[in-house]
Amino acid sequence: MSSDPSAAADGVAFTADTLLGGRVILKQPAAGYRVAIDPVFLAAAVPARPGERVLDAGSGVGAAALCLAARIDGIAIEGLDIDADLAALARDNAGAGGCAGRVRFHIGDLRAPPPELRSGGFDHVMTNPPYLEAGHASRSPHPAKARATVEGAVPLADWLHSCLRLLRPKGTLTLIHRADRLGRILAALAGGAGTITLLPLWPRAGVPAKRVIVCATKGASGPARLLAGLVLHDGHGGYTAEADAILRAGAGIDF
Repeated sequence: MSSDPSAAADGVAFTADTLLGGRVILKQPAAGYRVAIDPVFLAAAVPARPGERVLDAGSGVGAAALCLAARIDGIAIEGLDIDADLAALARDNAGAGGCAGRVRFHIGDLRAPPPELRSGGFDHVMTNPPYLEAGHASRSPHPAKARATVEGAVPLADWLHSCLRLLRPKGTLTLIHRADRLGRILAALAGGAGTITLLPLWPRAGVPAKRVIVCATKGASGPARLLAGLVLHDGHGGYTAEADAILRAGAGIDF
């Protein structure tokens, strides 16, 4: 990600950032939660095809949705976030990237989405839920960062169940989360989704994974698959060729 400071608006300072080597323009608050690499890897893992509909649950400033739109032409993406300020920034980012017509952002609760999303039927849902369990983590004093990182009124299992409800039968749910919460994720998906594929993200070779990408099919009952995983950094601290192709060139992850 590259970043340039931007003037303050309404007393809030922003930065103008880019993802995918400049293909995605991302305006975001300078303080609080800041987009890192997780949404880029999430977008790379969604098995969407032209003509399909995708929901980004917890879309924030639109990083994952806009990366997916840059990777695959001809898909319709809806983003949903409870934070009105972040949704407004996401709309601005979609407009700046020239994809406002096929990437739309909505304000609302995932458990009771706005009417235009309530019917569900999405081919794919992607999500990067808050990754810290409520009561077991220190909340940031910055409200937006606290909402993005620590579970609030919607615990992880309820978040994933809500995502599944918005999928069509045999649609896919793709999420990125902490590897140490994989047991909770699999328990939440049990009975509602199957044919689960797991892709660990290794910080470096020989180091335990901190993140895992999970892709599950609603209503399926096939066996789970644990893939070899993706090593993010080489021995010199830079990104591996495989990771760099995703982060800078917008390559997809083949499941």
